[in-house]
Amino acid sequence: MALDPPIDAGASWSDPEQVRWYVERISRLEARQQGERVLVDLLPEAPERVLDLGCGDGVLAALALAHRPSVAEVVAVDSSPPMLERARERFAQEPRVDLRRGDLRDPITGLGPFDLIVSGFAIHHLEDHRKRALLAECAAQLRPGGRFLNLEVVASATPARHAEFLAAIGRHVDDPEDRLASVEDQVRWMADAGLADVDCLWRWRGFALLVGDAPSSAP
Repeated sequence: MALDPPIDAGASWSDPEQVRWYVERISRLEARQQGERVLVDLLPEAPERVLDLGCGDGVLAALALAHRPSVAEVVAVDSSPPMLERARERFAQEPRVDLRRGDLRDPITGLGPFDLIVSGFAIHHLEDHRKRALLAECAAQLRPGGRFLNLEVVASATPARHAEFLAAIGRHVDDPEDRLASVEDQVRWMADAGLADVDCLWRWRGFALLVGDAPSSAP
């Protein structure tokens, strides 16, 4: 795989060219597609209300709609205007999707309740203290038995492993906004937030799929 051009340290997710470059490259990564297939396998049986955090151009929201006809509403949140514009184009004929501009650095309380919360390659941009707070907010807004699925970029065990990961995905520099955390830390934070049966159920180098469930109601 040919290396991509360096990410401009001054670019941001409000830059249409940065977004175009990312969407066109990331959609072709077989590893990402593998992760998405595992995510589909882990979707709850019949979710009705879904939250997509850092929705980007709407890939995960579209997967939930395509594979779970029970979905009545998807609330999809992102801070990037060009990403949201791409999502609007994707869902132009889909009245079940409610696209909202919002920054994950701000509390998401009040959006719920949800049967399913998904996120794809977004939460790793947050500082660790905000990651932990966001996980608690997600856990609090899941209905009993609801599920949290985070397809994420995670920290490698060593700098050498991280360099190998970057090379494998055709990059040679990090996104300046990345704040990567280990799988082990994130699984622990999810449990601390009140999620049950937390685990990493798929991993490929620096990509991982983290899952946790809201405890079911007492019988």
